[in-house]
Amino acid sequence: MWEDSLPRPSRYTQPMLGTLQFIWRATRGSRLRPWRSPYLRWRFETYTGQKADTVQLSDFLRLIGREWRQLLHFLRWTSEMKEYSGESRK
Repeated sequence: MWEDSLPRPSRYTQPMLGTLQFIWRATRGSRLRPWRSPYLRWRFETYTGQKADTVQLSDFLRLIGREWRQLLHFLRWTSEMKEYSGESRK
């Protein structure tokens, strides 16, 4: 009943919601310390070549600062794939 009163996501907020959903899922178990997330460590290792078990906060922040455009592109892509797969209708 109260859900009917919530505003529907607009075409501008939908990509942000998808981004937040991805980050929430990817950091499960380590949301306050995302650089410790096994999934993000694996992604970090495949992207940079640095061993996942050596990733520190400074490495994580440096990568985000240097590659923020690519990160946004990736997050938009995951949102598009989610819509394409029909997951957003569930």
